Amino acid sequence: MSSDPALDIRGLRVSYGGVRALHDVSITVPRGAVVALLGPNGAGKSTTLRTVSGVMRAEVGTITSFGRRIDRVPAYRIARQGIVHVPEGRGIFPSLNVRENLEMAAGVGATNDGDGDGIGEATEMFPVLGNRLRQTAGSLSGGEQQMLALARAIMARPRLLMVDEISMGLAPIVVGHLFEALRQIAATGASLLLVEQYVETALQLADYVYVMDKGVIVDVGEPNDMRSSNLAAAYLGGAA
Repeated sequence: MSSDPALDIRGLRVSYGGVRALHDVSITVPRGAVVALLGPNGAGKSTTLRTVSGVMRAEVGTITSFGRRIDRVPAYRIARQGIVHVPEGRGIFPSLNVRENLEMAAGVGATNDGDGDGIGEATEMFPVLGNRLRQTAGSLSGGEQQMLALARAIMARPRLLMVDEISMGLAPIVVGHLFEALRQIAATGASLLLVEQYVETALQLADYVYVMDKGVIVDVGEPNDMRSSNLAAAYLGGAA
């Protein structure tokens, strides 16, 4: 089996208008690994994920996934390669019901087997959604909407799953359920890249950690390294 990483970002530079958002960013997500991308608000974390998924374009640098260059590939083709992005703000279709949201995600990922069991798999992970299949997504609670966003990602059979601030605005008990779902997804062999403000929760799940500030990677290591790193503590407010 190829040893090409799930994601290999090299020398990425991205700007909004004339303002540079990312400065020579390099990140590697090994196959089957969970990588946390941490840092303060405005550090460039979401921009990194948007650039990988093709929503934004890099001025300089390369993005390779499973041995294929994707930095000049349209976003829909990136998604079809099994690279799934759960954006900040959930990205669901609020006027559609839960089932319709899930059905729209089915078939997006290149590895979807089309066996029709995807909805059952998603609702098994989030039973509350199984009781709300006919309910419009916009009428769900915030936590249920985030569950739906993650369930949509499961439907797409991700090889690489990128999740941006899954815990935003949610109660800790809901965050716990969502991270347990991420742990189950990782256990299937999928690779994960997580942007997250719940630092300790992210460290418990991650195999590797990158710390970003002002568009620059300022620290890299394993979770225990981050817990003991003065630099990480300075940027994250203390990881322990």
